[in-house]
Amino acid sequence: MTMLVQFLKKILLIVELACVILFVHRDKVLFFGVVALDQFTKALVMKSMVPGESIPLVEDFFHLTYVLNPGAAFGILSNQRLFLMVTGAVLILATAYFYPLLKKSDACLRFGTTAILSGAVANLIDRVQTGYVVDFFDFRVWPVFNVADIAIVAGMGLMIYSILFRLDDEVSVAARRLD
Repeated sequence: MTMLVQFLKKILLIVELACVILFVHRDKVLFFGVVALDQFTKALVMKSMVPGESIPLVEDFFHLTYVLNPGAAFGILSNQRLFLMVTGAVLILATAYFYPLLKKSDACLRFGTTAILSGAVANLIDRVQTGYVVDFFDFRVWPVFNVADIAIVAGMGLMIYSILFRLDDEVSVAARRLD
């Protein structure tokens, strides 16, 4: 068990180091990079495939499957385009409003927030343009997803990590300075 904990600590340290390196190049590069990669991959799928088409890359494990998702994650709130667009816009505006407060915070928290924001913007672009979100990564045991979804999930993971492990350390250091 302790070996597993040590391994996980090393992985988290690598993730933390990656976050620091990424922030040397600023959050804007990450934001526009995720949005551009997401839109580029979706454009390739839309140009090369027809909705419902599936191309096996690793038979019975990983396919490229062109899906037009009318809902949110896992297809929930299907065909609620206006609600999803308004919710996405409110999330983006709230994040943009509070983002300056994060500039002085933990790098992993900022990175997570930027990743979530970029994923939300990329999926909102689809929703505004067509009313659907284009999904295409298909592991057959999980709902089909896209690059923006990966950014959102990774961003949430980094935010949770930061809140559970990093922010507590910052508060402790600040409290010791006051003593």
